[in-house]
Amino acid sequence: MAKPDEIHTISLSFTDFPEDVQLCILSFLTPSDISNFACTSKRFVSLCRDDRRLWFSMCNRKWGSKTQINKWGNGKISYKLLYNTLLEYENLIGFWRRSGAESDSPLIFFEWGTFHIAGSRVKPSRNGTYEVIKLPFLWMGITSKGEIVNYLDPVGKVELSGNVMNLDDLGVVESELVPVNVNFVGRTHVVVEENGTAFGYSCNSPQNRGFKKVSSSGNMREEEYEDLCVSPGSLPDRLMSDIYQYFANKTSPGGNGSARRQRRRERERQGRRKWEPEDYVKIVNCSPTPARPLQGLWKGFRDETTLEFFLVSYDDIGGIACRRLVELCKPFSAYAPVFWTSNTTFIESPLSSEEENIYEGRMHIQPLAEADDLCDILPSADKRVILCMLCMNSSYDLVIPDLAGSTVNPRQAEGRIWQYENGTFGFGFLRDNYVIDLRCIAQNGRILEAAYISGE
Repeated sequence: MAKPDEIHTISLSFTDFPEDVQLCILSFLTPSDISNFACTSKRFVSLCRDDRRLWFSMCNRKWGSKTQINKWGNGKISYKLLYNTLLEYENLIGFWRRSGAESDSPLIFFEWGTFHIAGSRVKPSRNGTYEVIKLPFLWMGITSKGEIVNYLDPVGKVELSGNVMNLDDLGVVESELVPVNVNFVGRTHVVVEENGTAFGYSCNSPQNRGFKKVSSSGNMREEEYEDLCVSPGSLPDRLMSDIYQYFANKTSPGGNGSARRQRRRERERQGRRKWEPEDYVKIVNCSPTPARPLQGLWKGFRDETTLEFFLVSYDDIGGIACRRLVELCKPFSAYAPVFWTSNTTFIESPLSSEEENIYEGRMHIQPLAEADDLCDILPSADKRVILCMLCMNSSYDLVIPDLAGSTVNPRQAEGRIWQYENGTFGFGFLRDNYVIDLRCIAQNGRILEAAYISGE
């Protein structure tokens, strides 16, 4: 056995490794790093262009567990193109809310499909259960020719099967689908608008498949993106400036007037109503964390028949705000929270006898279909065991100063928030005698208790 002072270090260069090892190392780099590395040697150019071994490995490592990499584009496109495309799409995954318009289904959910990205409208059911209705309406993918395709299905009749992505292979009438552009404005705002005609061709004609690639979402530095993620449901001034610039460019005089008129004439000729653009804002903090256990999207019954979606967020001044999701689409919605409290200090269990009496003397609002049997609501392992409790002073004086000092101010009320052992929570005001229990809408990137509907 060699003595420590007899051990010699052998230095190896990158070229000394077998090619398979070199490709494995390169697969951990970013595309820009690979591009820079290819400039160092003619030998490395071919290595960096190895589509099947290098770029497939990069795609499969990053997204292989979420989608079937070899089915995108019918398996006929380059994996380098696929990598750059999926890198654009990745920011879409998760929950978004509609902005600027009232809607009974303001919640949008983007998820990975087998060979596409699927966007669905998520809305509460009205059948007296905790089920949520999931309505797929937007499909994004790549054709076998490498064309980016985004199309909207307003009536919910299209079902993708196999590995097709071309409209010709879907077996539907093209007029049932609306070609759309999906454009990022920053990283937390998306505009989905109909893709009109250009140069006199129909957007569905073979000469002009008017599908536009998702615009780059990498126009912001990482620290700027973190700034946007601080407060869900609000848009900083910088992002508003980007949105204004986007729409100003779309409507500037003389900028694209002739093309817009041509598109309008073509739509009138086809006799089809234009699909109005929709704006989505990303809900960046949609799940609870150990530091923020109440944060995220929740669902609960406002009464025995009405299931509601709630968004709970921790604000910049240390408070907790709970809002109905539908309220966020209305004017001055930020001024109408379900509750707001500046107190974030939980009291650990066991609770005092007084607090036990406050909780036990209340009724839990339950759906009518489940009210008769509590055991059907929560499994035996998930009974409402209280983990901790928060004293809530729901004062809105900081939000609506004009209400301060009024003789009757229902917006000032003492209440409690009870966090349960299973991760959910309930809240109630002392002036009432009931608890509104909230459940998670999604877990581990999957919507819970979802009923898939292909049409209404």
